[in-house]
Amino acid sequence: MNIALIAHDKKKNDLVQFATAYKALFSEHTLYATGTTGLRISEATGLTIHRFQSGPLGGDQQIGAMIAKNDMDAVFFFRDPLTAQPHEPDVSALMRLCDVYAIPLATNMGTAEVLIKGIEQGLVEWRNLRKESKGDSNAEERI
Repeated sequence: MNIALIAHDKKKNDLVQFATAYKALFSEHTLYATGTTGLRISEATGLTIHRFQSGPLGGDQQIGAMIAKNDMDAVFFFRDPLTAQPHEPDVSALMRLCDVYAIPLATNMGTAEVLIKGIEQGLVEWRNLRKESKGDSNAEERI
């Protein structure tokens, strides 16, 4: 699976701790992250992570582009709902794309725990059906 890891500044430590706790599981998948978040997780865990730009510089949009191409399977986006973000429209667009393309999205530790357990138990294998039907214009209607 292709998994995105994103965190606002005040939530980066939480995501690093989460990735450390589930390092073995994450090591079985292809990981993508926005700039600083990816660097911090990689340094803490040794995981291989494809790093995009930082969120405010377009990293959220780069991950959004993968979602729009059906090339992302899950997103862990630890958001800080109490701090205004300069790139809030990008954040909203990324979340909307997850909804449009039925990409599982965890925005806090609670939903992240549920999603990671689902991945661990194979409960998101339906994503493979979406990938297999990629390019088929009627695939969205059948799934």
